Amino acid sequence: MATSRLAFKTVRLFCDTPVALTDKFRHILSLFPEDLVFAFSYGSGAFQQHGQKSTEGNVVDLILVVDDAETFHRLNLERNSKHYSSMKYLGPHLLASFQEKWGARVYFNTLVPYKHGLLKYGVISSSALVADLLDWEWMYISGRLHKPVMPLVLPHSSHPLRSALKHNLQNAMHTALLLLPDTFQEETLYQTLAGLSYSGDFRMSFGEDRNKVKNIVTPQIGKFRELYSSLWPGLAAYAEFNTSSGRCEQDTSPGARMFHLNLLPKQIQQTIVHEWNRDGRWQDVEDVFRAAAHDTECPELVKEAVQKTVKASSWTQSIKGIPTAGFVKAVRYGFAKINKFWKSLKKNPHDSE
Repeated sequence: MATSRLAFKTVRLFCDTPVALTDKFRHILSLFPEDLVFAFSYGSGAFQQHGQKSTEGNVVDLILVVDDAETFHRLNLERNSKHYSSMKYLGPHLLASFQEKWGARVYFNTLVPYKHGLLKYGVISSSALVADLLDWEWMYISGRLHKPVMPLVLPHSSHPLRSALKHNLQNAMHTALLLLPDTFQEETLYQTLAGLSYSGDFRMSFGEDRNKVKNIVTPQIGKFRELYSSLWPGLAAYAEFNTSSGRCEQDTSPGARMFHLNLLPKQIQQTIVHEWNRDGRWQDVEDVFRAAAHDTECPELVKEAVQKTVKASSWTQSIKGIPTAGFVKAVRYGFAKINKFWKSLKKNPHDSE
């Protein structure tokens, strides 16, 4: 780990944009055990969002990826037992088991005080994250990685996470193109990509800023462009992006739709097939996709499949968050979210109609 710690000042995003870590984030990393495979910060504590003057004062959200969850919790309990709720008395083995068998396979410690403010961090095993990135098993952490993040520790170049991270972006692009018309603007694409992980999330109806997706995308157009720019050459036969005008055009013929459908993550494909066969007349994947590609409701089918995936994991992970945060912290965190929601409605009252 010593060599990767020395590399923190010159880490790069997966779109190869250099990021210099501030003293704040170097301090945050120093709080945790050093056996991190991958770590990143996201949200309003990492990036300035629309309508905010700075990131100062915002809760810093982190995801810590480890190869061995039990070992991490054992070491972290030794260092940071106050970060945990009363669940810490179960010990590292049961904490790891709870993490890896329930919800979206993430264990969150929330509203953790540190010298610059408050932290919320989630712990996930690398094997669970690879499954989520490749197949959208839960579409939880994979969804956060559809948007620009601030990398704090990068996975080794030979680690399976490296290719899985790129595959996750490809999954998102194929999904977004199926949801979009034949022509659209660049910002619309990024709002669609950023919105995938919020589609079907019950918290977006009550508990989140109603303008969350727009607030994420508007100040970060350049970062989104950089994140997805390497994917356009592989889509040349089906879609193109004019960097000068910001205009995107794509082929929406049945053949193009078949191309995208066949490259969707496994969880979304299975949900589409399941929903298509609800009438009892069973058809295999190839038959379903061929029929769906010719159906004008194809975008709606894909949208519903994404919503069902997100809805399931957002509910189970939110319920899981009550014991991991502790009742008092869970209530405080929930009220903070609801307050953001009401403020967003006051700014845009027509959104509630």
